[in-house]
Amino acid sequence: MKQNDTLNEIIELVLDRQLGKSIDALENYLLTHPQQTDMDALISLRDDYHLMADYWQRGFSDPQREQVYGQLLRRMYVLTANMITNWQQSDSPFMKALHMRPRKIGKDWSISSVRAQMEDFVGSLAMLQLNKEVQNSGNSSQQLHQEHWQLMNDFFDYIVTSRQWRQQQADAFIDMLLSPTLSSIDQQMVVSAITLSSLQTFCPQKFRVLAEVYRQSTDERVRQRALVGWVFATCCSDSTAWRLFSDVGDTIASLCEEEQTRSELAELQMQLIYCTEADADTHTIQKEILPDIMNGSNIKMTRQGLVEMDEDGLDDILHPEAAEENMERMEKSMKRMVDMQRQGADIYFGGFSQMKRFPFFNQLSNWFVPFYSQHPDISEIWNNTRGKTFLKAITRLGAFCDSDKYSFVMAFNQVLDRLPQSMLKLIEEGEATAIPMGGEVSEEQQEAPPFIRRLYLQDIYRFYRLFTTRSEFFNPFAHTVFFSHPLLAVPALSSQSLSVARFLLKRRRYAEVVSILANISEQQHDFQYYMMMGTALQHVGSSPLTSHLSPLHCYRQALLLQPDNERAKAALARALFANQEYEEALEHYNALLEQQPDHRSYQLNAAVCLINLQRSNEALKMLYKLNYLYPDDQSVNRVLAWAFTLNGKYEQADKLFSQLLAEEKPQPADMLNYGYCLWLSGNIVNAIGMFRQFIGTQGDDGINIEKEFMHGSEHELLLQHGITDTDIRLMLDAI
Repeated sequence: MKQNDTLNEIIELVLDRQLGKSIDALENYLLTHPQQTDMDALISLRDDYHLMADYWQRGFSDPQREQVYGQLLRRMYVLTANMITNWQQSDSPFMKALHMRPRKIGKDWSISSVRAQMEDFVGSLAMLQLNKEVQNSGNSSQQLHQEHWQLMNDFFDYIVTSRQWRQQQADAFIDMLLSPTLSSIDQQMVVSAITLSSLQTFCPQKFRVLAEVYRQSTDERVRQRALVGWVFATCCSDSTAWRLFSDVGDTIASLCEEEQTRSELAELQMQLIYCTEADADTHTIQKEILPDIMNGSNIKMTRQGLVEMDEDGLDDILHPEAAEENMERMEKSMKRMVDMQRQGADIYFGGFSQMKRFPFFNQLSNWFVPFYSQHPDISEIWNNTRGKTFLKAITRLGAFCDSDKYSFVMAFNQVLDRLPQSMLKLIEEGEATAIPMGGEVSEEQQEAPPFIRRLYLQDIYRFYRLFTTRSEFFNPFAHTVFFSHPLLAVPALSSQSLSVARFLLKRRRYAEVVSILANISEQQHDFQYYMMMGTALQHVGSSPLTSHLSPLHCYRQALLLQPDNERAKAALARALFANQEYEEALEHYNALLEQQPDHRSYQLNAAVCLINLQRSNEALKMLYKLNYLYPDDQSVNRVLAWAFTLNGKYEQADKLFSQLLAEEKPQPADMLNYGYCLWLSGNIVNAIGMFRQFIGTQGDDGINIEKEFMHGSEHELLLQHGITDTDIRLMLDAI
């Protein structure tokens, strides 16, 4: 979405409470942009500001001064935000057309007028259903839906391009969206339009509408759209305008007092993450799952369309077991896809993303309209007796979002005549069994809030990924981890924040884990908090949010809370080792070995600590035992080879290094250590070759071998074994 730097700077002045400077800056902007029509409003605001300032200069005491100053700042924000909306629509041909189209037709867009038309539609539809004779003709129904769709399409565009709302206007929208006399489809569309508009430029009154509809609506589909709307408008947006409006933070804190809200926010956060993984899921499906499904089917894709293959081919005679194996693989792949879908993956994005080129999707509102069979663009297809039963079943049973349902109906109409005759006959007779690839979803599950919300998020995700002019809209999926937002730093959400952090930790998104945990107040730092923060910090290091924390501090705090917790002890030992504090790390590993004397990794890590403490003889005793018990464990062999090297047992070390480097993918660290072994043993020529081989594995961010030799951890080792600085220079020149 394009930005106007001048107007953004004015907004920053307002948010920084520099009212006088912001008024002067906006006045200069309006003088250079005479097409803007808000100069009178600015003059009125400026006069009020000067009046307040004049009273202050005269020394009058005014207990309301702070409140008045805040009110003026908020008026200034609204005025500047309207300028931003105007600029967005004048700078973009698409947005300009979107703004003009519903306004140039001369319709009365007052809420009372539109609401009356929406209510008339519901009443007319009910009367039509009672009048069987008129209903059977079909013409009146089709015309009624066509006219109403045009109304809602225009109203959708009108809301999306609307400026800042006043309180009275917002109250009217709340009443309309909570009314039981209106169509749920209409209400859902209005909520989506408000969401889009709020993302373009934050409006406190639009936020209030979304929050109140979420709080009060009894229609779950409307309610879930409102939830997504207010979260997107505040926590998935670049805007910090909410800082001017204390009611926004108070409203969110109030909402979070409800357990249901806290639970739904955590679910929403995880579902957003699943949305952003759609490309990876598509790759898995296309490369790993679909090939097995197609191989197990007797339907093949050709240039002429789908063709049913002969089941009694030569392959069945020569390889009778192949068909059974293909079927088993197909069943496993189908189950895998079902499992992905149940976990929350967007399994249909890859396939349906190719079906968004129908003219239907040129209309903005059609990306957000709930699926209904009487939509004017699909009603004729839907009522076609050739495929009606099949379409009803597939759209009812599958976990398709509304956008994909429309795509499926239109694509089905195009391929119907290219289906194999046997399949076409079954479809026409209503005998074809519709089984979605992701498995059937029960009607009870489809009415569950998480399911409703997930499919709506998929609709939005498709819009921001596939709409032709999507760049004109602010994309909330650029800010998917909203649990780190300051507005959600409320004590009531700490438990859900930990759950979300754990979810992200499994996905190795460590920086985001840190940002979420930093939102939890110190009074609520428990064992799980310290363990997760310690793990995340080990991967991302310190940050301004956590400058007072370190992995060591976190694990020590965790142990204070649970002194006998083995996981915390092991984590602290690993952190100490990473910090090269080998003495204390060894103490903790020895304590762990008292509890579990046969634990392999504890023994191995203790041995490495001993080696780094130059107690390689003690380490060898442990390593001999481990090597005897686990002769094929290359981790043991790796440490043992290095211990042999440090103890001057080069021949034994050489044998182990040769085994390690004979692996299919030898580790660069083994090449480096083998190079040291050869060098210390006097085999200079082979050491040069091994160091060269190691250097070939290092990229730009790899180990700098000169720094390693001259200043690294092994510099002292080389000197202790009689390698002089001259020897090091000669080796560097040679390699």
